[in-house]
Amino acid sequence: MSIAAIERTIPIAKTVMGEAEAEAAKRPIMSGWITQGPEVAAFEHEFAQYVGAAYACAVSNCTTALHLALLAVGAQPGDEVITVSHSYIATANSIHYCQATPIFVDIDPATQNINPALIEPAITPRTRAILCVHQIGMPCDMPAILDIARRYGLPVIEDAACASGSELLYNGTWEHIGKPHGDIACFSFHPRKVISTGDGGMLTTNNPEYDRQFRLLRQHGMSVNDRVRHAAREVIFEEHATIGFNYRMTDIQAAVGREQLKRLPDIVAARRRLAARYAELLANIPGLQCPVEPGWAHTNWQSYSVWLPEWCDQRTVMQYLLDRGIASRRGIMCAHREAPYRKLARAAHLPESERAQDRTLILPLYPQLELADQDYVVEVLREACAAR
Repeated sequence: MSIAAIERTIPIAKTVMGEAEAEAAKRPIMSGWITQGPEVAAFEHEFAQYVGAAYACAVSNCTTALHLALLAVGAQPGDEVITVSHSYIATANSIHYCQATPIFVDIDPATQNINPALIEPAITPRTRAILCVHQIGMPCDMPAILDIARRYGLPVIEDAACASGSELLYNGTWEHIGKPHGDIACFSFHPRKVISTGDGGMLTTNNPEYDRQFRLLRQHGMSVNDRVRHAAREVIFEEHATIGFNYRMTDIQAAVGREQLKRLPDIVAARRRLAARYAELLANIPGLQCPVEPGWAHTNWQSYSVWLPEWCDQRTVMQYLLDRGIASRRGIMCAHREAPYRKLARAAHLPESERAQDRTLILPLYPQLELADQDYVVEVLREACAAR
């Protein structure tokens, strides 16, 4: 029987959840405190401890985290923020929310992250910040980025949406992404990420003023949070000195997040084992290139993205896999190719970003992936790549 005749359904990703998360979600429901209460505070504390940051602030998702980070560093109309187009559109959107302009620079194809050599030429008097993206969990070259940023006095925001559990060798020590190495790091807990709260986000920083601003703006600019008011022995009247947002995380989400955080080391270890096995199994497919970690990076392998042989059509290969029960995704999108940002494409030269979108393929990867299913993915991909 041809391997193509075997009937299976292999998704692109699966969350790792169970009874612990279900019981955790029950706690705030039974307590009656279900939004931005003690579970959120505990999740923030535990997440900050895990990444090694002084402060962590939970919010509704990573897009709102990026928005608050940009506001904290002073992004305003007329400003420019240097970033990559090669990222989910939320990265560029968060800049647009501040009425600033994303300045797209190209990626290094070896990491699919921002090419530090292209940052300095993009700096102008209007540059407000550098927003780098740890794409699909692979750490950026932070020492190179920070060297440029410090010389120009620019803050660095890390879009770490995919990077929970990833590590960077920094000054001779392995450190978690989110310490942060820049000024602010922003995380996502969407179900497609390594750990999930259904949806949700987190900002980490070592700057107390930034943290104060995050907490003020996430709750409509209210001067006193609900936990303080409910615990007070005297009546407190809150004030709203600025216009904020409803960017709160619920206690139900935070309770789930606390359990997910306990699982994170094992989840990352499992993903790394499967990624190493993919590299071995895929090595002899002619023309196909596997991703490679730099010596200074330990990625969580949030996604496993391979470069297709030059003779393969991306959509054809994806359909071949899908017809045989295997989900895949095209390479990471380029925001400048989407309608809201096409006008910026005229000023951008992004050949590597476009090539990565068009020539890479993301394969199924999650801790529950059975080795037999991984073998099946590899063999079907081999068939697809052999068909010219």
